[in-house]
Amino acid sequence: MRDILTMTASDLRQRVRDKSVLIFAIVVPLGLMFVFNLAFGGAQDPELEPVTVAASAADGDPIAAAVVGALTQIDGLDVTVERTDPEQVRALTRSGDAGLGLLVPAGFGGALQRGEATTVELIEGDGAGLETDVLVAVVQGVVDQLTAGTIVAHAAGAAGLPPERAAAIAQAVARESGAITLTEGEASSEQLTASGALVAGQAGLFLLFTVGFGVLGLVAERQQGTLTRLLSMPVRRGSIVTAKGLTSFVLGVVATAVLLAAGSAFFGVGFGSPAAVAVLIVCVVAAATSLMFVIARVARTAEQANILQSILAMVLGVGGGAFFPIAATGLAGQLLDLNPVAAFIRGLGITAGGGGLAAIGVPVAIMLGFAVVCWAIARVVPNRGVAA
Repeated sequence: MRDILTMTASDLRQRVRDKSVLIFAIVVPLGLMFVFNLAFGGAQDPELEPVTVAASAADGDPIAAAVVGALTQIDGLDVTVERTDPEQVRALTRSGDAGLGLLVPAGFGGALQRGEATTVELIEGDGAGLETDVLVAVVQGVVDQLTAGTIVAHAAGAAGLPPERAAAIAQAVARESGAITLTEGEASSEQLTASGALVAGQAGLFLLFTVGFGVLGLVAERQQGTLTRLLSMPVRRGSIVTAKGLTSFVLGVVATAVLLAAGSAFFGVGFGSPAAVAVLIVCVVAAATSLMFVIARVARTAEQANILQSILAMVLGVGGGAFFPIAATGLAGQLLDLNPVAAFIRGLGITAGGGGLAAIGVPVAIMLGFAVVCWAIARVVPNRGVAA
């Protein structure tokens, strides 16, 4: 054990003195986090802007009034409704003075109650954005509820209820249809915000490169003959391999922790319990380090090792959601769930939502299972190296 710790400390000092390691493992990712913050930091959480709606509806029609009135009852969205005639509605939307035009035909309420076909026309103005999409969804929801009320009223009449009772049911549905609100919500306990997912994904991606500095150093030393000289000394082969693994593990833990902390500061996101986050970091670093041992066994040269590392890092990073979420079902979705980067992001989503150590059992199991499988493969796969 003393030999392992001594060699690990020596290897870490060598990596620290090698400025290229520090630059690639920490400085470059931090620089990219800063660039991502400049490019995307201000666009992650858009705010709803005030919007004007030009509406045309017949006076004295309570159901038409409910459709128009629903637009002004949306919490979190400032809506101004301008009542005007149909031609003026079209003119205002064409000029961009109104973000949305709403045309409720004359006799809309009566036609709806009689079960006759009727149409509410929506016109999006120039420059319509997210606010207009919200309003369109609200109008569609109101009309759907009114239609459902009409169906219920007709069904009540067909069932033999008095006309007064059937009409009361329709009116009750119409009144309830206006009670539509928009309230701010929070993401589910396993879903990061867009900013948080970007930070977590980039940390997981760069981790797959960082852990290679120690383990894949075996390939370079084997190629240069340094490993042969080490094996000629009274040092066990397993001690050398273990020391390289510990070097990669320490570098990976430090670099990932720094990236998460820096990303949290740049993007203003939080990942929850420090203890749970630390466990996730340790597990994902263990999974990434075990993969490097497989590469070290199958690669003949340092060039081959670097190519394999880059390919696997990009495949696992992109597949795990380092740049954008990946939605898949069936077998493909199950395979993506076994990705340690995806499990790491999912675990951070759980902790960001308030979950503790007891809640991250599945992501931890996936990452540790990946590490065990890769370690087993590294033990049985033929060693293509010459000296080890």
